[in-house]
Amino acid sequence: MKTIYTDALVIGGGLAGLRVAIACKERGLNTLVLSLIPAKRSHSAAAQGGMQASLGNSVKGVGDNEDVHFQDTVKGSDWGCDQRVARMFAHVAPKAVRQASAWGVPWSRVQKGDRKAIVNAEEVTITEPEEAHGLITARDFGGTKKWRTCYTADGTGHSMLYAMDNKAISLGIPVHERKEAIALIEDGDRCHGAIVRDLITGELVAYLARTTTIATGGYGRLWSVSTNAIICEGTGQGIALETGKVALGNPEAIQFHPTAIVPVGILTTEGCRGDGGILRDKDGYRFMPDYEPEKKELASRDVVSRRMTEHMRKGKGVDSPYGPHLWLDITLLGREHIEKNLREVQEICQYFLGIDPAEDWIPVRPTQHYSMGGIRTDEQGEAPNLKGLFSVGEAACWDMHGFNRLGGNSLAETVVAGMIVGEYVADACQRYDMGSQALAQQCLNREQADLDRLLAREEGENPFTLRQEMEAIMMDKVGIFRTGEELGKAVAELKSLAERCENLVVNNKKRHANPELVAAIRLRKMIKVALAVAMGAEARTESRGAHSREDYPQRNDRDWLKRTLAFWRDHDIDLEYEDLDVNEMELPPGYRGYGEDNAIAHPDTEARLQEVEAIAKEFSDRHQRQQQTMAFELPVKFKPKNQRRGEDL
Repeated sequence: MKTIYTDALVIGGGLAGLRVAIACKERGLNTLVLSLIPAKRSHSAAAQGGMQASLGNSVKGVGDNEDVHFQDTVKGSDWGCDQRVARMFAHVAPKAVRQASAWGVPWSRVQKGDRKAIVNAEEVTITEPEEAHGLITARDFGGTKKWRTCYTADGTGHSMLYAMDNKAISLGIPVHERKEAIALIEDGDRCHGAIVRDLITGELVAYLARTTTIATGGYGRLWSVSTNAIICEGTGQGIALETGKVALGNPEAIQFHPTAIVPVGILTTEGCRGDGGILRDKDGYRFMPDYEPEKKELASRDVVSRRMTEHMRKGKGVDSPYGPHLWLDITLLGREHIEKNLREVQEICQYFLGIDPAEDWIPVRPTQHYSMGGIRTDEQGEAPNLKGLFSVGEAACWDMHGFNRLGGNSLAETVVAGMIVGEYVADACQRYDMGSQALAQQCLNREQADLDRLLAREEGENPFTLRQEMEAIMMDKVGIFRTGEELGKAVAELKSLAERCENLVVNNKKRHANPELVAAIRLRKMIKVALAVAMGAEARTESRGAHSREDYPQRNDRDWLKRTLAFWRDHDIDLEYEDLDVNEMELPPGYRGYGEDNAIAHPDTEARLQEVEAIAKEFSDRHQRQQQTMAFELPVKFKPKNQRRGEDL
């Protein structure tokens, strides 16, 4: 058995994984990254619009701070997030942006004087002060009170990923490419690494480590149409789920992005609407002000996606061979702005649609985009029931997004969570010992025997056929709008697929460079994750954030202010729940600001509101007030206050 030893093993070479690896390497630890593909091709590169951080440099961001960012994040989550984690995140985000600048990210900057902008479909003049000239600027995004989204045109993720990977290279962090973790090495209490399959040679290798961090992104490819890269298949969540010890938190919390192009589902950034683009129906009518008169196109993503779907249901969609769609109009921004700040959008439209967005409207409709749920961790990023296993980024349920995330908060989470959790991973490396080779051999033998059985089988189910069936079930029955009847059908059909998956057959019997074998290995994990999503959605009889039950339209804080925990036990998903304590919340549940205020209140909400108001009256300093209301902890290096123009520390 080939065995590779390291202190910190990171599975996933995107922004989150690289940032954890950097934190560990800077602490003097042996650190190693596994990646399916070259790191610079990770899905992080697809993030276009920007990263939220309360710098407050632009005139449209004046008055922004951690408090405002925190409140926007909690309201965006529909009170489903861990508010301490949201606080940790909001506090460190400005530090992350500035550090990224020092590492080479060419953030767009404030330019003093007048400039033209489109706000609410009208041209306005924005005057930036001289003292802000050259500072990192921000654009508007949905669900925020301030312009907070820092950006580099519409290639922010690309710029950040290249800078992060270059930093990792400068530190000498090895990235083992074309490697796939197919199982965790664990003894029921501790995770000691992973069994890894070389995608080129087919060899199984044991990677033994003091800590293991899963940073493999989301599971969008469970659906037939998604903005996610084709590698975002949920296999990181799958290997954690298969231990039986690790839960997926809120797997049913799935975000559909409003503006993916039709038919392929490639994303056009929220920056299009943040910069002033508008949505139109088949008649060319701008319909969002009718539904959300205050925020219009810049309502929270889950809200805009539902409003678009509702409008198409009324027959206002544009007919096409691929089903109805709506129009995204950015022509009013002008060619100069599009070619400077929305270059990727322009290229996507030219290459995949054959249109020029400076002159033509873009066909769009809501498409699966983001997984708010993931591997459930504590505030330090560690799985509570399997020590030594950490998770970060979209792979994790840390849980700062709750049931809906704000645009720009995901890209921010990759580096912010990577910074914070990376320090805790480094701490754990100094506490935990290395696992035994005997345990690794046992786990490798188990996986090798499983592969041998799969390759020896001559008759059975086609993995590609089963995958298509799974994708269709998820798309048709576990989408934007959900009902108990449809979800019940989805659960039954996915359980049938899970059983059929035990009898997969591959026609290509080669052990090396075999895409059919790869598909079969991954499918069994993907269907387990899909089942967790569908069962979690069926059980949650309320509407919260992106989880919208047409048969239960109210947000029900009384009965459902709790986090779903989905375990894989006895060949089935077992659901448990984790209460969110209103009495520990800095921002007790309230009205989100969209549609009808029909939430069923939690019995503790009113009393907690009074406590928070009393603390606010007693402490005039916002930092003292915050600590008295809900104290939170951070690694020492990230505790100092953030500095802003015109604000005394």
